[in-house]
Amino acid sequence: MIRTVLTCLVILFLGITLKAQEPAETVGDVFDSLVYDEDHIELFTEISDLNPKRSAILSAVLPGLGQVYNRQYWKVPLIIGGGVMLSHYIKYHDRLYNSFRSAFIAESDADIRTINPFTGLNSETLQANVDQLRRDRDNLMIMTTLFYVLNIIDAHISAHLHEFQINDALSMDIQPAIQPSALISRSVGISFSFKF
Repeated sequence: MIRTVLTCLVILFLGITLKAQEPAETVGDVFDSLVYDEDHIELFTEISDLNPKRSAILSAVLPGLGQVYNRQYWKVPLIIGGGVMLSHYIKYHDRLYNSFRSAFIAESDADIRTINPFTGLNSETLQANVDQLRRDRDNLMIMTTLFYVLNIIDAHISAHLHEFQINDALSMDIQPAIQPSALISRSVGISFSFKF
């Protein structure tokens, strides 16, 4: 279950479509801008209206707020949904951990007044379940922290990349391919074609 959650988080932050920046100046303008001229120095604040530091701080205060600042509204439900899902699984594993821990204590103590609610499980099985659930809960907490940090990094980098113009002419096409081979009659694989 943890691997499924981790896979969903990785897919959340990876894009399938590749895009490239379009040069803002022609070759002659680039050559002219290489000459030091105090009057024509462009700063980041002149190119972009977004502040990367502000975007990162907003995402740190409230996850998804930096993406709203960057005008990437489609990311907000993914960030909120991922946070809610991870919080739910942490709470679920913590509740199971406490139940099995209480059952293990009831099974292993000498007091006859305490009763193990899991009657079919012995002390060793209960201890194994307690260890596994504690490990799962702790791993989910680490994943939640990484998810939170990725939210901040995404907002910061997206604000930095806002200054670039996007060129739709660059694309990547993934297709299955069958190619002849010297050892085998045919070889099956994946073909990547890039368009610049």
